[in-house]
Amino acid sequence: MEGTMKIGVSPCLLGERVRYDGGQKSDGYIADTLGRYFSFVPVCPEVECGMPVPREPMRLEGDPAYPRLIARGSRIDMTHRMRQFCDRRVAELASESLCGFILKKRSPSCGLHGVKVYREGMAARSGSGLFAAALASRFPLLPLEDESRLGDPCIRENFIARLFGRHRWLQFMADGPTHGKLVAFHTTHKLLMMAHSPLAYREIGALVAHGGELPPARLFNRYEELYMKALGLHATKKKNTNVLQHIMGYFKGRLTAMEKGELLQVIGLYHDHLVPLIVPVTLLRHYASRYDHPYLKQQIYLYPHPAELMLRNHA
Repeated sequence: MEGTMKIGVSPCLLGERVRYDGGQKSDGYIADTLGRYFSFVPVCPEVECGMPVPREPMRLEGDPAYPRLIARGSRIDMTHRMRQFCDRRVAELASESLCGFILKKRSPSCGLHGVKVYREGMAARSGSGLFAAALASRFPLLPLEDESRLGDPCIRENFIARLFGRHRWLQFMADGPTHGKLVAFHTTHKLLMMAHSPLAYREIGALVAHGGELPPARLFNRYEELYMKALGLHATKKKNTNVLQHIMGYFKGRLTAMEKGELLQVIGLYHDHLVPLIVPVTLLRHYASRYDHPYLKQQIYLYPHPAELMLRNHA
C-alpha cells in the first residue's frame, strides 16, 4: 500500500526500557509483524514529561471521570504535570497523520480501559490513563486499542482493518478530495461497509448520493465520521455471510452448476463455523479474476490488507 502508515505505540511494547521499574514489555506481534507494514511513533508519557527511569510507581485516585495521578509512596501529585504534557503531545500528534494507537494495558497514563482508580481505599477497574483519555478525546475517530486485546483474533482483525481503513481515508484526503473522487472511494468500499454495518452502508450511500448538495468540508467530515464508526463495528458471521451471498449474486448466469454448488457449500461451512472467512473469500477472488468482474476486483472487502497478516484465517 502506498504512503507511510504510522501508528502510535507505547514504547515499552517495542522493547524500550521505560517502565517504572526499568523494564519493558516487548510484544513480538506489534514489533515484528505490524512493524513490517507500519512505522511507529513511540510515546511514553511518563518519561516524556520528565520522570526518571526507574521511578516511583503511580496510581489513579479519586473520581474515575477526572482522576488524580499520585505517586504511591511519596504521595506526590503528578496530575498537573501529566495533563500539561498530554495537552501538548496530543496537539503535536495531529500532524503525524496516525492510523491508530496501541497502548499499554492498565497503565495509569496509557491504559485505555479498566485502569484501577482508588477511592477511599477501594479500587475499581473503571478508569482510563490520563494520556489515553486525552488521546481519545482529541481524536475520537482514531482506532485505539490495548495491546492485550490484540490476542483475540476477532478484535485484532477489526483493529487492523480499521488501521488500513484509516490509511486509505488519509490518502484520499491528501490527494485533493472532490465529490467525484468520493463517489469512486465509496464504490470500492461498499461491500466492506455492508459487512461492518448494513445501517451505515445505507446511510453513507445516501450521503454520497446527495453529496453535491453539501459544502465539501461538511461532506468529507460526515463521511469520515460514518466510515470510521462503521469500521469500529465488528463484521460478524451473519453479516459476512450476507455479503458473501450478495457477491455470489454478481456471478448469476456465469458460474457452472458445479461452481455454484461448491461456492454455496463453502459459504455454508463458513456460516456454520467450520472454515474461516479466508476460504470463501479466496474462492470469490478466484471467480472475480476468472470471470474478469471489474466491480468485484476493485472491492476492498476482498482485498482489505496484506495476505501475510493472515487475519481472516481465524475469523
